[in-house]
Amino acid sequence: MADVDNTFCGRIFNQFASDNYAGICPEAWQAMAEANRGFCTSYGDDAWTEAACEGIRDLFETDCQVFFVFNGTAANSLALASLCRSYHSVICHEMAHAETDECGAPEFFSNGTKLLLAAGAFGKLDLAAVEQVITRRSDIHYPKPHVLSLTQATELGTVYTAQEIGACSELAKRHGLRTHMDGSRFANAVASLEVSPAEISWKAGVDVLCLGGAKNGMALGEAVVFFDRDLAYEFEYRCKQAGQLASKMRFMSAPWIGMLKSGAWLRNARHANHCAALLDRELSAIDGIKSMYPCQANSVFVEMPGVVATALRDAGWRFYSFIGAGGARFMCSWQTTEEDVQLLVDAVKLAVSRA
Repeated sequence: MADVDNTFCGRIFNQFASDNYAGICPEAWQAMAEANRGFCTSYGDDAWTEAACEGIRDLFETDCQVFFVFNGTAANSLALASLCRSYHSVICHEMAHAETDECGAPEFFSNGTKLLLAAGAFGKLDLAAVEQVITRRSDIHYPKPHVLSLTQATELGTVYTAQEIGACSELAKRHGLRTHMDGSRFANAVASLEVSPAEISWKAGVDVLCLGGAKNGMALGEAVVFFDRDLAYEFEYRCKQAGQLASKMRFMSAPWIGMLKSGAWLRNARHANHCAALLDRELSAIDGIKSMYPCQANSVFVEMPGVVATALRDAGWRFYSFIGAGGARFMCSWQTTEEDVQLLVDAVKLAVSRA
């Protein structure tokens, strides 16, 4: 067997492309190791999975129904499918992950439910635009709006306040819609707002939350949290049919125990947010670099000359050109250090000076 080139997996290669690039945090790793002691019943019928579910119920201070799936695409797609019939539609932001990065999975798993797009500044839905989408047609030829989907934190690194979420869910309820939340970076929003998870979820009117784990330090796995337990009817069958029922479920659920008990779930998010805020301040102070959106979670969006972006990539830095020409996204994680941030800032300064 050929040796593995570990250059990119170490600290040598500097990257800010995605929080998915980071490794498994110690608390999640230790929990997986503890779950690896001998034999254990399968398919979620184990003490680890039950304890993880109870931990999430304690976190949200309510008797919610919890399911674990492998990734965010499955979480969002199956959650939305459980809320809709094939002739329904889901309203989401035009930049929502469900629209731009799920390869049609929400439509596939719901047997045809259509996504309807609404605009809004800084990645957040404009309620007037949402209401226009809901009310512009009511005839039988139009896919009936049935779910309003929010992303927290948004794809542009901003966060919805509890009041904003409440206003969204109130509008949805007034028109007979359910409220879904894509929370792949929900922990970063909690850390940013300094509120309890309950305040920006079920207490604000969210019916179903897809709670992110992988981007916050776990190996894999998201939790689909139904605050209205009736909506979870036969959801386990959807998971099984979609290939999301893990046989060794304990290795997907146990990390949640370690993350929640140790406080790493929130600590990791705070650290990532801190690094992003530091990076945003430092980059904004460089001539020719302009911040594009408020830095409220763990991502930084800037405009930079193309020659600067090219020079950074040539020097070995990885990041996404996310918002068209000139726009770059730098993402921080639990594993990002202040030294990493300073190295990137120095690299940008050098690239600018040579442009």
